[in-house]
Amino acid sequence: MCLEGQALVSRDDLKGVASALRKARRARISFEPSGESLDGMSLIIDTELTRYKWVSINGQYPDYEKLIPNEFNCFASFDTVEAIKATNSLKALSSGKDYPIDLTIGNGKIVMANPDDKGQAELVADTDGEVKVRIDGQYLAEALRACGGMVEFKLVNAYSPMLFTANGYQLVVMPMMTNEASEQSKRDTEAKGEAYHYRASRAYRRGRNRASSRAEKGKA
Repeated sequence: MCLEGQALVSRDDLKGVASALRKARRARISFEPSGESLDGMSLIIDTELTRYKWVSINGQYPDYEKLIPNEFNCFASFDTVEAIKATNSLKALSSGKDYPIDLTIGNGKIVMANPDDKGQAELVADTDGEVKVRIDGQYLAEALRACGGMVEFKLVNAYSPMLFTANGYQLVVMPMMTNEASEQSKRDTEAKGEAYHYRASRAYRRGRNRASSRAEKGKA
């Protein structure tokens, strides 16, 4: 048995033990070799009464850090308690299980609105930059509960991954695509393509000029 290691475990397998661990006076986490998984490790949690064991799932945990953008264009800091209340109020207006929410960030506030204009809520926030993005209401609620307290919300645009951070905890959520977001993505892709061709053309011309200059010097 060792105190250091890693194991890939389904979150659904851990849900049932959460309430039991709250009642435990102490808990000890460790790992032990297991021939049943690819990485050969199992997760062990010992309490004063019970031992829990999960065999690591075969495979490697996805490299989630690749999903986190390096630069952001919009920032917002706000209270998750008030945001959860607003999310629940908009959920009540939805007729189905899924309930998308439009977030408009800027000017010291976050406007949360139902896409069908059935209702909206406004949150006070410290903001820097402006972005409008659509997010699945259920994912938003889960992210807010996971962070708790004050949360930092960072965005690039309407179609890139969004980052929630709180006390060193990071959570990435993908936005929902809208016609507006699709158009913005198309424009950005075309702009990047034009910038690439421009740089390539300049490099090609510089190369030809240098070659021509060397040829003229050779003739002289």
